[in-house]
Amino acid sequence: MASDRVVDLLRKAYADEIETVMNYQTNAIVLDGVRAEEIKESLQADIQEELGHAEQLGQRLKQLDARPPGSAEFTARQDSLQPPEDSTDVLAVIEGVLDAEEDAIATYRDLIDAAEAANDPVTEDLAVTILSDEEAHRTEFRGFQKEYPTE
Repeated sequence: MASDRVVDLLRKAYADEIETVMNYQTNAIVLDGVRAEEIKESLQADIQEELGHAEQLGQRLKQLDARPPGSAEFTARQDSLQPPEDSTDVLAVIEGVLDAEEDAIATYRDLIDAAEAANDPVTEDLAVTILSDEEAHRTEFRGFQKEYPTE
């Protein structure tokens, strides 16, 4: 049986991935302007990867005799990734993505530690794999952020 900490972190990661999909999709729809096109394309591509992460996390929960959270158990937490009032505010979306990626990276690092402590190498391996994807997303969006002047 998996530790409660591992299950709790898997459920958090699952909910976060689903919330990320919703926010990436919304931002890819609402952003306007020439500078937004590359960001929109990147968000659209990342949606499929994030959905894949959620699927993998959900399947791991099932294997551990747990279940992923449904919408009634969901609490939105990605305030900075909400679509901006100004649909041309691409930097706000980039910064929101970076916040979400930093949170995901912290969650997967915690999950790796918890899985190792629980002697759960399968969950640990899954978390390491997804962590790598999240770090790659962060690197991509840091690159986008560099194209905007700092104030």
